[in-house]
Amino acid sequence: MKRVLITGGAGYIGSHVAREFSRAGYLPVIFDDLSKGHREATGAFPLVVGDVRDTELLVRAMEDYSVEGVVHLAASSLVAESMQDPVPYFHNNVVGSLSVIEAVVRRRVRYIVFSSTAAVYGLPDEIPISEDAPIRPINPYGESKAMVERLLASCSRNAFFYCSLRYFNVAGAHPDGDLGEDHDPETHLIPIVLAAAAGRREAVEVYGGDYDTPDGTAVRDYIHVCDVARAHLLAYEYIKAGRNLVANLGNQRGYSVREVVEAARRVTGREIPVRLSPRREGDPPVLVADSALARRELGWRPVMSDLETIIETAWRWHLARPEGYRRAPGP
Repeated sequence: MKRVLITGGAGYIGSHVAREFSRAGYLPVIFDDLSKGHREATGAFPLVVGDVRDTELLVRAMEDYSVEGVVHLAASSLVAESMQDPVPYFHNNVVGSLSVIEAVVRRRVRYIVFSSTAAVYGLPDEIPISEDAPIRPINPYGESKAMVERLLASCSRNAFFYCSLRYFNVAGAHPDGDLGEDHDPETHLIPIVLAAAAGRREAVEVYGGDYDTPDGTAVRDYIHVCDVARAHLLAYEYIKAGRNLVANLGNQRGYSVREVVEAARRVTGREIPVRLSPRREGDPPVLVADSALARRELGWRPVMSDLETIIETAWRWHLARPEGYRRAPGP
């Protein structure tokens, strides 16, 4: 059986990626420090508990499981937190990724799919955003991911093939009902809106009502986590043919914060209080993807990324697991 190491595979996106690879006949080997991920989300897949900055542990995991490639998702990923305390973001995201690259080169592993972000674009000149847009991140999180993309381009020569996938806003839950979004603290809009719908949050904090957008609130491109997971599998198969790629993953449609709240009211049938607050530093007003490249090169099409479908799958997860995953004892 073909084996792939998935760093961050106990996390929200990583657990969905592992499920997708498994269904395609791969054995996902999860590498995660469980600081943000959940042991329960790894199911029966092999789990190596460790920090990606531990290069020797990565090398041993790659050797012990004879992996042929890596899907690298392990990272710190909160924009506001990165603005307040940038050093850990560069240490975890950049140093950690360099450690992954070093282990890949030492073990002669040939393929890396990297979890990047739309935050590398900063304040784009044009909407929708294509991969040709200037890389001008406005927060340390985006800057750390842009630095890793440059590392991959520099280190890949004659060593490995790679694909960087620049996500826009990932949301939703697996239709099987056993995988979903469980962060502490939760910072993503849709689970926050659903927590307010369920009465577990007093109101939805809307950061900024004076953007140059139709209703004054920030606009984002939302894509279902299962569509994102499938893109990783397609990207992995693509680079196995000896090609590199950098591609956006988005739905090519933007929704404002107010539109998301209204859609959640329709899906849940519940009133959702909203409280307006000042803008957050580092938040662009509009981020919408041009994902034509991924569609053309990977043959990828989002099939679950209608906004109400995204919210409905997330709502079912929240109703079934109001406390998220059970907190398992530490390693």
